[in-house]
Amino acid sequence: MSANTPAAVIVLAAGGGTRMKSKRLPKVLHEICGRTLVGHAVFAAQELSPEQLVVVVGHMREQVQQHLAERYEDVRTAVQLEQNGTGHAVRTALEALAADGIEPDGTVVVTTGDAPLLTGATLAALVEAHAEQGNGVTVLTAVVPDSFGYGRILRSESDGSVAAIVEEKDATDAQRAIDEINSGVFAFDAKLLVEALGRLNTDNSQGEEYLTDTLGILRTSGHRVGAVVAADYRDILGINDRVQLAEARKIMNARLVERAMRAGVTVVDPASAWFDVQVTYEPDAVVLPNTQLHGATHLGEGCEVGPNCTLTDTLVGAEAHVSNATTIGAEIGEAASVGPYAYLRPGTKLARKAKAGTYVEIKNSEVGAGSKVPHLSYIGDTTIGEGSNIGAASVTVNYDGVNKHRTTIGSHCRTGSDNMFIAPVTIGDGAYTAAGSVITNDVPAGALGVSRAQQRNIAGWVERKRPGTDSARAAAAAGEPAVTVED
Repeated sequence: MSANTPAAVIVLAAGGGTRMKSKRLPKVLHEICGRTLVGHAVFAAQELSPEQLVVVVGHMREQVQQHLAERYEDVRTAVQLEQNGTGHAVRTALEALAADGIEPDGTVVVTTGDAPLLTGATLAALVEAHAEQGNGVTVLTAVVPDSFGYGRILRSESDGSVAAIVEEKDATDAQRAIDEINSGVFAFDAKLLVEALGRLNTDNSQGEEYLTDTLGILRTSGHRVGAVVAADYRDILGINDRVQLAEARKIMNARLVERAMRAGVTVVDPASAWFDVQVTYEPDAVVLPNTQLHGATHLGEGCEVGPNCTLTDTLVGAEAHVSNATTIGAEIGEAASVGPYAYLRPGTKLARKAKAGTYVEIKNSEVGAGSKVPHLSYIGDTTIGEGSNIGAASVTVNYDGVNKHRTTIGSHCRTGSDNMFIAPVTIGDGAYTAAGSVITNDVPAGALGVSRAQQRNIAGWVERKRPGTDSARAAAAAGEPAVTVED
């Protein structure tokens, strides 16, 4: 283990978060940019490759534990049954490790589960400075434009070390003018941490064990208390209510959009583009206004997405165009076209130069290369070959009320408008179907499928049955009685 590899990272995530006003979720499971608050904390911690990673849980712990188990490997949880302060929480984590025969030797980083903007790079800078300076504990601090409400950092004039952390209510006017604040994130020498935790007491207004009290204990014992200032003060911002949640989301999104632009993506209106942290892209992709990219969405080289699109877990191929569309779990091939006003549901796969046009919904279906579903259609549980055209207002009727059935339409087919394909049914290669047909049986390759009632015109019906109407007057003025048409 190198000096810059922590023996352990402890994430404090046991609090109730009452100011979130949520009956359903603990604070740390609220999301921004595609990841929960505690997920952001775990991700940043994992970038340090710590030997042990422990998340202290308490409020609604079953939900938090399940979330972590489903999404993150090598993460332990320690249960703080009663929230008796941050010092007690850290001791709970160390006791959980000790119960498994693990006693960290080296650096222990303590961070929080409600600071989603904190990055692995900032934590790495903290750990590096801690090792280089030989501190007993190193505090991550930030210089902020408004320090009201935060603990102020008082530094020693002789060596710049941390002399004390003074809370707002205890600070003098001169101390309140200090703009360097405590983040609540620390790097400790493991053995010194254990020793200091053993000396904590609850002699304070809250009756809790404060982790910050360990700094004074270590300093009094002759150990240096250092500090590292975060390069971006916003890294340390914590979330206490939904207003701060929205503010953090805006900051994180701005970072993600900037990263995309610097990687060669054109974002026409950064203020109306929203990216999740899992989104990936290639150079020369274009994102038009009012576009949201969620989950594991990928933008291929030269594609254009937007305006007014919401893409979730969607692969967009090179040179594809997606406009005014909602897609979930879809694959859009190279040079394919989607929209405007299309809905691609999970399992949709459009091959190269395929098209899902205006007011088209597709679910669990493959549309072959160059095939088109241009407008006003629903395609579900269907396989369409290459070079086929699906007429307007077509529906693959895939559900019989109990089971889903599949429709197969071959290559180079031409299906008429207003067709119903009653699955299971197969349209052979090169076949046609007539407009207005309800196709219940297979159509062989090269055949024309026709299924519709014979048309019958009843001459003079309007003038007899709707006398005095505008329609009747128009018919009379035309002076030509209708003629019965036989197929």
